[in-house]
Amino acid sequence: MRKILIVGSGQSGLQLALSLQEHGYDVTVMSARTPDEIRAAWVTSTQCMFADALAIERAHGLNLWDDVAPRVAGQGLSMAGPDGERALNWIASWDGGPAQSIDQRVKMATWLELFEERGGNVVIHGVTTADLNGLAKLYDLVVVAAGKGELVQLFDRDASRSPYTVPQRKLSVSYVHGQEARPERPGTTDVWMNFIPGVGELINIPGYTLSGPCDIFFVAGLPGGPFDAFADRPPAAEQLRRHLELFRQYIPWEYERAKNAELTDGKAVLVGGYPPVVRHPVGELPSGAFVLGMADVVVANDPITGQGSNNAAKCAESYLGSILENEDRPFDRTWMQATFDRYWEHAQWVTKFTNAMLQPPPPHVQQILGAAQSNPKVAKRFVNGFNNPTDFQHWLFDPAKAEEFLASV
Repeated sequence: MRKILIVGSGQSGLQLALSLQEHGYDVTVMSARTPDEIRAAWVTSTQCMFADALAIERAHGLNLWDDVAPRVAGQGLSMAGPDGERALNWIASWDGGPAQSIDQRVKMATWLELFEERGGNVVIHGVTTADLNGLAKLYDLVVVAAGKGELVQLFDRDASRSPYTVPQRKLSVSYVHGQEARPERPGTTDVWMNFIPGVGELINIPGYTLSGPCDIFFVAGLPGGPFDAFADRPPAAEQLRRHLELFRQYIPWEYERAKNAELTDGKAVLVGGYPPVVRHPVGELPSGAFVLGMADVVVANDPITGQGSNNAAKCAESYLGSILENEDRPFDRTWMQATFDRYWEHAQWVTKFTNAMLQPPPPHVQQILGAAQSNPKVAKRFVNGFNNPTDFQHWLFDPAKAEEFLASV
């Protein structure tokens, strides 16, 4: 039986571990925290998984929250005008089905317990490069899925695929209860992206947390601007107060819904920011052994397009296929590079889309966003691109292709 070590207990690491279990592999997961410690920790992300990524989870029997989590029906977009009104305001539903957002404190703690219940080996221990150097010889393959910490330094930055060297957004998050329903969409739950030119974005995500259904305020501020107001890492209640004050000033239609919201728990906030980066996928340990980077370790996009957990699921599924197809052959450096290249065929378009969204939209994209206001076909294709960003290569990225598409609808 082939032995595989996965370092990291996030979306990609645990999904790969659980899916390898299905195929009889001897899998060990190293996690820095126990399930109870994960549940008791601070919020770690703003995950929103779309239909294709959810289908992967369902194929592996990992869809444990379908009966309790909000079914996120569609995706709306508003753009603030200079007078505080909405210069753009439209919505479309996803063709593939609803999205879903599960607090990773809930999901990862449960999946880690599930992996162990099914006979998986769990080691609770933070891992250094020195640790990994000694452990690697005990396994046929070592996968690094811990996107933070010392191990990431094993993987060199790929400058040719990484246009940014500093964070493009300063991020702050609050999980809340008590937000009122969107008046123009009674009885529905939607992701809503609010763009404030020159300031940043508020993305409102219906989610599911430790205490049940909730809403997530994901605020992305341009560095140095009004939304970049959390560098002092205020107490949780103060962070929410500042969020609401920013909504009142810059997004009044969202403030009216959110003004009575309360935090879901004392650790329901997050502050951060990082430069988007693509890294080379193969790391070499001092012993000369090679390890394979996965998901955020090798492709870390800004979360503005909500692709992090989706990428993690798709990366884990792609790596699973490469591992199964390799059968009894060695997991050498050539195989590791080919495994990443296969995933990059998808991830390159996610990276291109996300990096583009960090800049002011060029004229042809402005035209598309404006056309979506009155043409549902345009709105629907743009929204469906969040589920499958590879489609954007066929129309959104190229002005001539965009013009051709707009002329056809």
